[in-house]
Amino acid sequence: MATTYNNLYLDVRRRLREAGVEGAQLEARELVCAAAGKNREQYYRDMALYASDAVEEKLKELVERRLSGEPVAYIIGEWEFYGLSLTVNRDVLIPRMDTELLAERAILLARAAGEGARVLDLCAGSGCVGLAVASNVPDCRVVLADLSEAALKTCKQNIRRCDLNARVTCFQADALQPPDGALWDFDVIACNPPYIPTGDIAGLDRSVRDFEPRTALDGGADGLDFYRAVTAQWGPALRLGGSLLFEVGIGQAPDVEQLLIEQGFSNVQSSQDTQGIWRVVEGVLNR
Repeated sequence: MATTYNNLYLDVRRRLREAGVEGAQLEARELVCAAAGKNREQYYRDMALYASDAVEEKLKELVERRLSGEPVAYIIGEWEFYGLSLTVNRDVLIPRMDTELLAERAILLARAAGEGARVLDLCAGSGCVGLAVASNVPDCRVVLADLSEAALKTCKQNIRRCDLNARVTCFQADALQPPDGALWDFDVIACNPPYIPTGDIAGLDRSVRDFEPRTALDGGADGLDFYRAVTAQWGPALRLGGSLLFEVGIGQAPDVEQLLIEQGFSNVQSSQDTQGIWRVVEGVLNR
């Protein structure tokens, strides 16, 4: 029996809610759009129209994948971050709203650095933070750095997708090791490293544990391995007066603040996200 796009959406939303999926309303819309090959505007325009049998079959397949635990962002192959539509896949973490605070702080610091500011997105993943900076600070230059070749491939796709080829480049780098000599003279280094303690990974929601790359999650026994390495070794990549910023997990801000202080960073401070969680820690290199 023929069904309208709106009724398809309502049915998918109901099924997702019954399965306990948070954000069922948003996810249902995205799945219907993906099955129909429509953008949001086309979906809203066509809500009262009847979907084809092929669309219904495609939607059934996508919903089953979601109910099996696969994140909707991986199913549809894209996700929005700071106003940018980005390609995502299982080689990179899904950009999250929590991380928009890191991007916001990096944008403000890049603007303050003035024309020609240089920004490094370390542990870049999809490149979401660095691309948000580049798209909002038109006269800056951005490097997206990650150890994973697959992640860097996704970064390159997103650079093209955002039409930022002229000002954004990629570089393979291991955040646990000292920076390559080519990575230097940055005004801002923004880093969203793996920070989940190894022992906590088994208890994560299956959509994270079973689908997102473990190498982008595992921060070592106490979750602080990357913070220790970056604070100790990446200072030389900053200009004098440059800023190092981290996203941190719940309860990690005091430890990361102390690491920055121990490595000689000044003006160390933390910022809260929209949920009141201390989410970003930053310091300034003045030595």
